[in-house]
Amino acid sequence: MRVESESQLVEAVRGAKGPLRIVGGGTRPVGALVGDPLQVAISGISLYEPGALTLIAGAGTPLAEIEAAVAAEGQRLPFEPARWGALLRAAGESTIGGVVAANVSGPRRVQAGACRDSLIGVRFVDGTGTAVKNGGRVMKNVTGYDLVKLMAGSWGTLGVLSEVAFKLLPAAPAQASLVMEVPLSEAAKVLAAALGAQFDVSGAGWLPGLGALVRIEGLEQSVAYRAGRLAEVLAAWAPKVLREEGAGLWRDLAEGAPLQGQPGDLWRFSVKPSDGPQVAARLSGRAVLDWGGGLVWALVPPGTDARQLAAPYAGHATCLRGAFAAFEPEAAPVAALSRGLRERFDPKGLFNPGKMG
Repeated sequence: MRVESESQLVEAVRGAKGPLRIVGGGTRPVGALVGDPLQVAISGISLYEPGALTLIAGAGTPLAEIEAAVAAEGQRLPFEPARWGALLRAAGESTIGGVVAANVSGPRRVQAGACRDSLIGVRFVDGTGTAVKNGGRVMKNVTGYDLVKLMAGSWGTLGVLSEVAFKLLPAAPAQASLVMEVPLSEAAKVLAAALGAQFDVSGAGWLPGLGALVRIEGLEQSVAYRAGRLAEVLAAWAPKVLREEGAGLWRDLAEGAPLQGQPGDLWRFSVKPSDGPQVAARLSGRAVLDWGGGLVWALVPPGTDARQLAAPYAGHATCLRGAFAAFEPEAAPVAALSRGLRERFDPKGLFNPGKMG
């Protein structure tokens, strides 16, 4: 079923006879895919005020449409959302609702925060078929559930998004990327030194075949100065520092370009940044590091439990493509809270059953 308005979405949920599989652009087929497909095609930017750095759009609006609209005004989504379609071998077009549902956050997270940190308002339909609104320009925040933050990263298990509102930031007029040919074993030191320096780094990761990457953004003269000074700081670990311009490197990092089209099961680890290179090495080194080492994308042989290979580690793992359940079992107290939330927002168990446990 395809819905193109919130009223159609309400009717679809109220009339549902069984489980529903919530679909946006179809680019993130992660976890259990159970139930009749419910495609959310509520599209279009309903409000954009560049002066207020605020945008509201339907959940089914293509991400490309939003990025083009804000770029025309010299602005951007702060959290640099990535497209996972090629990585997950999924056709389709990424939508802004899918970005919010998965809390998709790119390399700039180390500076600007995650998707949920820029999300200021949501509208969604819960499991009873009731339209709910919270935050942003639609109503004042009140005591109770912070539904805006709750919906980000819930993977459509608590409600079906119909509209989202964001706070934007001005786009940086200039950027510089420092590329250092260092092995995976040395990446943690280099990235930690970069992020610990006072030069306002907006991206830090590691790509196989290239090495460590560090990005600085801002006004042109400031970028030139800070990049030069940071190169001096990092010379202790990486005597040869190359400088590149442009965003291509960071798209490759955010979207795991070296892993695209490669055989194997795909896993994603969130760990302490200092642990990232060690986790990647235990996973045979077929990996990409983002967030200063705190995010590890890795390929392992089909049917392999990457969590056993990576152990010990502090954090959590997600099987994005493979034979295992997508999300790790939650600790008992957290699982009880999650279960209570699902019972409150989706009492009939309609939405994406089994996706998150």
